[in-house]
Amino acid sequence: MLNSSSNSFTYRVLKFVSKQPLHFARAFARVLASIANTVKIAKTAQVADLNIRIALPELNEDTRQYIVKEAIKNEMTSYFEFFNVWGASNAKNIARIHHIQGEEHFYNALEQKKGIVLIVPHFGTWEVMNAWFAQHTAMTIMYKPIKNEVADQFVREARSRENAHLVPTDESGVRQIFKDLKRGGTTVILPDHTPNIGGTMVDYFGIPLASSNLSAKLIQKTKARALFLYAIRNDNAGYDMFIEPVAEQIYAGSDEEGTLIIHEMIENLIRKYPQHYHWSYKRFKANPQLNNLYNLPEDEALAKVNQVRTERLYVKDAATSEHSEPLHNLETPHPLP
Repeated sequence: MLNSSSNSFTYRVLKFVSKQPLHFARAFARVLASIANTVKIAKTAQVADLNIRIALPELNEDTRQYIVKEAIKNEMTSYFEFFNVWGASNAKNIARIHHIQGEEHFYNALEQKKGIVLIVPHFGTWEVMNAWFAQHTAMTIMYKPIKNEVADQFVREARSRENAHLVPTDESGVRQIFKDLKRGGTTVILPDHTPNIGGTMVDYFGIPLASSNLSAKLIQKTKARALFLYAIRNDNAGYDMFIEPVAEQIYAGSDEEGTLIIHEMIENLIRKYPQHYHWSYKRFKANPQLNNLYNLPEDEALAKVNQVRTERLYVKDAATSEHSEPLHNLETPHPLP
């Protein structure tokens, strides 16, 4: 714990940055993004470019280059916006949300009093949404302390304004989330990351990757309502928020099936707005055959990815053929389940 965080130079810098107008943060981020896009050796640009090549191989060169540049600009802008959001009051952050699509899905979920799991991918500026939801429901959020003590204090202060109950990113935190959901509370999960251990292998853009199954398990074991969220910045110093219900199948299937449903929603969102996804995360190394993916020359990396993707298609086709029956063996139609 800091003895006097208010007297810390780093803390004061963070507070100063967070209090600047939102358009200032956005302008500064655009300058840094321009540098990153110009200097091709920037690691962020290299990782983003490779990830987009893997996920969206159908793009032509011009379109891909445009998306890479826009994605880097948007991701850097989001990071600066996070500081701005953390330094602002709840009322100010709520006012920054100019339009909400699908608001009725949230109110319907509240009325059911079964708890709510908010599924939020690494997309846009997700931090701005917490204040809006916290005014309607008690929030329990997993939080991994930041190594820098001053920065950690700064973020914790923001969370306390949102009346969020922070729990550790371990089994004790998961147990607390289960209890709070059973009491009708709400939690927020970012599902598109690689778990440190365990998880489920599910397809993500055709590549089997180790994936967190926590969201699906929470939903299936507690029957809490599942909502998919994202926020996109607009040109008026604010954001538009989108709330979508998750397919009903997620409540009845296995955790692997539920995790796949979530990842398919993320895929669909990315295909719709690829320039707003945070592409700098080395997600595609979460496969035993690709664990050194980001250390390889690009051509070699893509060749390994294509090999894994082709093998996966072969396995899926074989499984489909195994479970299908020749037409001459079908005597009567199979009843619907």
